[in-house]
Amino acid sequence: MPRSEPRARRACCMISELLEETGIDRAKLRAARRQILEGVVLLCQWQLERMREDEPAPGRKRAQKVAVE
Repeated sequence: MPRSEPRARRACCMISELLEETGIDRAKLRAARRQILEGVVLLCQWQLERMREDEPAPGRKRAQKVAVE
């Protein structure tokens, strides 16, 4: 929303009001956001490790199933 409309409430103001009403300050919110992001990073690293484990060993080719008529 443009700033020229004083009557319209901007989203950032609504979020600030919501946080103030719930008693969550910026420091708590920042800590929670950091913890969530670190969890996502950890999950992605774990998934990458699992993908590496599933890869065939270098130099060895996997047998392929072939349909025979």
